[in-house]
Amino acid sequence: MEFYIAVAYNDPAHLCEIARTAEEAGFGGIVVSDHMIYPGDLKTPYPYTSHGRPRWEHDTPWPEPMVAVGAMSAVTTRLRFLCSIYLLGLRHPVMAAKSVSTAAVMSNNRLTLGVGAGWMREEFDLLGVPFEKRGRRLTECIEVFRKVLAGGVVEHHGEFFDFEPVEMSPVPTQTIPIYGGGTSKPALRRAAALCDGWASEIQTTEELDRILAELAALRTEAGRAASPFGICAALRDVYDADGYRAMRDRGVSELITVPWLFYGDGTQSCEQKCDGIRRFADEVVSRL
Repeated sequence: MEFYIAVAYNDPAHLCEIARTAEEAGFGGIVVSDHMIYPGDLKTPYPYTSHGRPRWEHDTPWPEPMVAVGAMSAVTTRLRFLCSIYLLGLRHPVMAAKSVSTAAVMSNNRLTLGVGAGWMREEFDLLGVPFEKRGRRLTECIEVFRKVLAGGVVEHHGEFFDFEPVEMSPVPTQTIPIYGGGTSKPALRRAAALCDGWASEIQTTEELDRILAELAALRTEAGRAASPFGICAALRDVYDADGYRAMRDRGVSELITVPWLFYGDGTQSCEQKCDGIRRFADEVVSRL
């Protein structure tokens, strides 16, 4: 199990220094997130809070994730990057594949892509993508994405996308792992059947246990029980070494944390955040 740092909501100017510090401190990776816009009048309920409102303000920065990965990979050599969640179905999969492939090539195969169907109708309306069909569209996007990034000449003829033989270059020398996000039955089924792992939102241990059991059953149903499968998890009720060991024993491969929040709030300076990363590494990571 590796510790990954979630950098959503941060000043983009802090990301490269956070990445450098994380690598030096022994963290396994950085988690970036994805949104296009925040609507002036958000009507879609946020599905992961009890009150239905997002955890962030309207002016919170959301840098384009592949650009952010490229910048952070340029100042590190070992650190991995996981996008949780990339709105693949909101984009044309060939255009998305070009961005993701370039980030993977430039980072020397240090990228894992978490994909989800998305929840904000306003983003889909803005880009002219049917919100009600987003699940089926994402499933086909994954198929197109894998085809194009396998290298060589490929073609595709599906419900949403249709193109004659094309070839994309460059493509990474290693397959980009794809994790499925979401907690609905369709999302878990998609992750179990089509993906290399699953990426959580923020769960309790009890919620995670239920999801892991459901994923195991769905992977067996899909004939994939023996295949390697990553689990990227963020837990709201795990705070100490014993809890982290319990997550490792459950098969969690990437454990998300925000180290500086153990020592202050989200308004800390970049220097304070980096101090929190080092302190967490000394007090927790090094002991596990």
